[in-house]
Amino acid sequence: MAASDLHFETRCVHTGVDKDATFLSATTPIYPTSTFRWDDLNGHRGFDYTRSGNPTRRALEENLAALEGGIDARATCTGMSAIVATMHLFQPGDHLIAGHDIYGGTYRLFDSVFRGMGIDFSFVDMGNVENIRKAITPKTKGIWIETPSNPLLNLVDVRAVCDVAKSSNLITIADNTFLSPYLQRPFDLGVDIVVHSTTKYLNGHSDVVGGAVICKTKPHAEKIGYIVNACGLACSPFDAWLVLRGVKTLGPRMEAHQRGAMALARFLDGHPRVQKVYYPGLETHPHHALAKQQQRGFGAMVSFDIKGGRPAVEQLLAKLTLFQLAESLGGVESLIEYPDTMSHASMNEAARRAGGISDQTLRVSVGIEHPDDLVADFRQALDTVTA
Repeated sequence: MAASDLHFETRCVHTGVDKDATFLSATTPIYPTSTFRWDDLNGHRGFDYTRSGNPTRRALEENLAALEGGIDARATCTGMSAIVATMHLFQPGDHLIAGHDIYGGTYRLFDSVFRGMGIDFSFVDMGNVENIRKAITPKTKGIWIETPSNPLLNLVDVRAVCDVAKSSNLITIADNTFLSPYLQRPFDLGVDIVVHSTTKYLNGHSDVVGGAVICKTKPHAEKIGYIVNACGLACSPFDAWLVLRGVKTLGPRMEAHQRGAMALARFLDGHPRVQKVYYPGLETHPHHALAKQQQRGFGAMVSFDIKGGRPAVEQLLAKLTLFQLAESLGGVESLIEYPDTMSHASMNEAARRAGGISDQTLRVSVGIEHPDDLVADFRQALDTVTA
């Protein structure tokens, strides 16, 4: 059967596997070699040097391209390096539009690094597509889409943004880390390029850092391939193997993640110590209808504001037992973090407040533990909060 005829879960398991003609390994081998022998001066067997290409990494790239529906992919050493690769599609003097509530590391890269290299950025509330339209200038070349946003889980109407972009001949790049291709397919909505931190749901086990850039057209794929090789951004063979191992269980993991996230969000939404819950699966979320329209599910990230500010935050964190205080997300274990001093500390306070992040905001990455246990842990912890 052609890969395109297979269901998503089947493609997760079988794409990029049959690489061992000698021993017929049931899983993709790791090729840790740095270099490969040439047959003669005129050619080799597809690989010459691991920075430029590696069979294990190539297997992962084939898998991710198939899952997202792109024509090609490049696996990178971190999620940030994947974003760096896409930014090299632009030149000094170009202008890009991004959300005002994006991941702090992405904001820092745009505002503090690439702005200093001559690329300008406008950070706008992308919940209203008219804000994007108004931000377009003659120098605008691209739109950065992060949906749901990190950490407040605001949604962007991807199809509407892509329509605006196409009318102005702009490149659209979507960070699909929070939902993975299991729950959202940006290419189907008109996006040109998709990026991931494979550290998160694609790997799913908190034991690797990596990224990926998936392209829909040959010119973009060729340019990204050139950039990743020239800049030395590719991931190691072992890291590629870890992600390829993790992605096999992406479908069932995401279902387990979502069950826990919905249960926790509903519990928090009704708790007197909680001021506001940010989760698109709740009917009260302002983008609930849009989430149902462009996603296959609501994801496993839940953010909320606790009453009492930082003192209440500290009391809660001291009592939780199943939720580890740690950055990152997407692993099988549940994590909780404080954006003000952790994931979004790279944004200045004014930018955080403008994006809606307060000193009461907490972000939860719901793991695959039983939902009843996760809710019970939060219940006992919230009951101790007196701030």
